[in-house]
Amino acid sequence: MDLKLKGKRAFISGSTQGIGFAIAQQLIKEGVDVTINGRHKLRTEKSKEKLQEQFPKANISALSADFSKKAEVEKLLTQLEDIDILVNNVGIFDVKDFESITDEDWYTYFEINVMSSVRLSRQLLPKMLNKKWGRIIFISSESGVNVPENMIHYGMTKSAMSAIANGLSKLTKGTEVTVNTILGGPTYSHGVAEVIEQIARAQDLDIEAMKTAILQQSNPHMLLQRFIDPSEIAYLVAYVSSPLSLATNGASLRADSGALKTI
Repeated sequence: MDLKLKGKRAFISGSTQGIGFAIAQQLIKEGVDVTINGRHKLRTEKSKEKLQEQFPKANISALSADFSKKAEVEKLLTQLEDIDILVNNVGIFDVKDFESITDEDWYTYFEINVMSSVRLSRQLLPKMLNKKWGRIIFISSESGVNVPENMIHYGMTKSAMSAIANGLSKLTKGTEVTVNTILGGPTYSHGVAEVIEQIARAQDLDIEAMKTAILQQSNPHMLLQRFIDPSEIAYLVAYVSSPLSLATNGASLRADSGALKTI
């Protein structure tokens, strides 16, 4: 299928590794000019070089900015021009008991996971509406619907992303701009891999066995019976980015392999 994306320009927040990097790869395959983003300039440049090696003819750029620092975000916003596709992917997570989550934790999570998407969307949506075409995609999580008891602060931010996306979609009437949310299930992203490998080493267990044990404990009904690969989230992002997906607007699309037990 030709997704008709050649020549479009995309910005993906938090895209030096994991789901964001996989999204960059998939959009580049579809002929999109991609700008990636990370907190650290050196790591961001190295990720760009890796993409350029994979796709020598692609138009790839990189902008570093730490979304916990307003000054860096404000500078980033001035560098974003003529973006057709915005993927709000940047985010942080950890496991923490509710009583241990400090006020500072709550504000940090909200600042990075939620306000990053607010600031980027506020900058780019008016331009998309003016030219009557654009895509804004929020990478949320099933944890925003079925909030884990040990990740309440994270789940809160993912619920907020869905709410923002739903409201923004109502501003797009009469245009070919769409705003959608993707609810990913348990995905073997870079951050998840680091945590699981650390636990496996501490317990002297095989990593694959640890992955299976964690899924059986947390999501035994998951239909894939394995972690989702970041590329499997990226495929859906590519379709939602496409002009072919125009009728999909204001939607929360699940790529959760049945982790959510709702119709």
